[in-house]
Amino acid sequence: MSQKLEVFLLLVPVFVASLTLHELAHGYTARALGDPTAQLLGRLSPNPIRHLDPFGSAMFVLSYWATGFLFGWAKPVPVDPANLRGRVQTGMALIGAAGPMTNFLLALVAAAVYLHVQLDGVAEDLVRYSLIVNIVLGVFNLIPIPPLDGSRIVGAFMDRYTYLRWSALDQYGIFVLLGLFLVFQRQFSLLIEGATEAVADVLFTLAGGSETI
Repeated sequence: MSQKLEVFLLLVPVFVASLTLHELAHGYTARALGDPTAQLLGRLSPNPIRHLDPFGSAMFVLSYWATGFLFGWAKPVPVDPANLRGRVQTGMALIGAAGPMTNFLLALVAAAVYLHVQLDGVAEDLVRYSLIVNIVLGVFNLIPIPPLDGSRIVGAFMDRYTYLRWSALDQYGIFVLLGLFLVFQRQFSLLIEGATEAVADVLFTLAGGSETI
């Protein structure tokens, strides 16, 4: 078995678990803010099948084998803004931020385990990949392009009229991202890699060490 295939087989469960927890964070935050839509549609489930997007999963596979860079997404958790308590933009920003923050928390746990628990072989690789995948997911989703979570956070600072027009771009945003990835693949990869290394340094410091990935 080739090394690249071995890495891929380890990345798949990490990627699936990380995406599932990311989406659950969105759903539970929405419920806490008054919107039960995700719960009613069965999306507050740990079953990853309910969260995986076929196209997003395919992109994860294709991007890894074509470029070595991880690029994929899950099925967005449904949210009805009309059910949210308080200002809609603020609620959507909190829901959006919950996903990346969950990934960064998972990455922090992975960093602590990597630093302070004696591991080797597959276990060590899984922890390291958990660290990297969750940082990449957190960083990627904070890009302020609809429908990514970063666009919800940016939307909190908009007036209602601008926010409605901004949100309407959700249906086109994923194609913009794909276009940017294909046209500026090298620059995009370098940007994500640089951000990932910077976040990893912070997490290792918080976890009580000075490792680098």
